[in-house]
Amino acid sequence: MIASHAPRDRVLVAFDGPDAAGKTTLADAVARALSVPTLRASIDGFHRPQSERLARGYDSPHGYYRDSFNHAALEENLLVPFQSGAPEVRTRVFDYRVDAEVDDDPTVVPQRCVLIFDGVFLLRPEIAHWWDLAIYLHVPEEVILERAKERDAHLFGSPEAVEVRYRARYLPGQALYRDEAKPQHFAHIVLDHTDPGNPVALKWDAPN
Repeated sequence: MIASHAPRDRVLVAFDGPDAAGKTTLADAVARALSVPTLRASIDGFHRPQSERLARGYDSPHGYYRDSFNHAALEENLLVPFQSGAPEVRTRVFDYRVDAEVDDDPTVVPQRCVLIFDGVFLLRPEIAHWWDLAIYLHVPEEVILERAKERDAHLFGSPEAVEVRYRARYLPGQALYRDEAKPQHFAHIVLDHTDPGNPVALKWDAPN
């Protein structure tokens, strides 16, 4: 579906959806399956410093949605040069795990390439226009919680702590995003990803 999208050399594809929806796993699988060169990157490489991300409070859903990511840096270092055909781009500028900027060498990009990009909030108005193809993964909140408690318990200390954090910050932050940005409306494809082994297409309006 992606390789036939357009006869241009550079195509930008987004995998959006809530936390623990399976975006990274699906994006990796698509990148491996394509017959053209691909570049993988994630919004996780473009976080803001913790002091900015948490300025509204540790549990603020508004802080999660509005303050987590540096979209100007994403555009300057990756989206603009990639789309314009630049031979090198930067796929990340910040490591949120150590709360510090990174100075990785630029990544060399072939002239014909598909950027497979995953992350949360990719269809917000500031950056929605970049994607030639946008896939949104829908997963019910209770399923997200169960996945997150298994995946993130070591980060937060316990499954119970994960649930507290998700119910306070991440789930309402995603609800705020859905209410304001309406990602399922603007996505080309919406998949019910409740069962990753059997995704169900809820919307299929991919560009020809």
